[in-house]
Amino acid sequence: MWVCRLCVVLCAWLLSGSQVGATELTFELADNDKQCFYEEVEKNIKTTLEYQVVTGGHYDVDVTLEGPGSRILYKEKKKQYDTYTWTTDIKGVYKFCFSNEFSTFAHKTVYFDFYAGDEPPLTGNIGAQASALTQLEASCVMIHESLKTIINFQTRGRLREAHDRAHAEMVNNRVQWWSIAEFCAILFVGIGQVVVLRSFFTDKRPATVKT
Repeated sequence: MWVCRLCVVLCAWLLSGSQVGATELTFELADNDKQCFYEEVEKNIKTTLEYQVVTGGHYDVDVTLEGPGSRILYKEKKKQYDTYTWTTDIKGVYKFCFSNEFSTFAHKTVYFDFYAGDEPPLTGNIGAQASALTQLEASCVMIHESLKTIINFQTRGRLREAHDRAHAEMVNNRVQWWSIAEFCAILFVGIGQVVVLRSFFTDKRPATVKT
């Protein structure tokens, strides 16, 4: 029991020393709208921007990434998803924008993950302080890596589920409207056939001529 408690404490202590900056967000992007986000990043930091359009329209969006001094680092038109990685050459505020200005009626749901920096080794200098914890350190590292993998799988699973649910709802709405249109057409044709058949069996009395 004390080993489990010690492992939890050790993991918490190790994770608290992480210097990775990350921002993850899912937001609504209205038609004819543009939203920008800002992140300050140090120099010589490996940075990654990952995004995906979850729902709306043709699942596409315009994306622009600008560095300090309005330098264009990345620009894509009508992109569904992508991942862009670069190393910052100057410290400053980096701006990335998502634009749906080309759409006149389709709302979009956009997910992005912006993270900067490499995660330092979990073990650090613990091995030099207490060699008896080597096996425990290895277990903590394995647990941490497994948790990161699980988080990534869960994120992608949620995005895929939201995308598929939106597509299924769209197909369901189209099927419902198509069924209503077919019902109206059948009803109209049926009424028309009844009217035509009744006209065939209607007695037409000759007009009497008065003398």
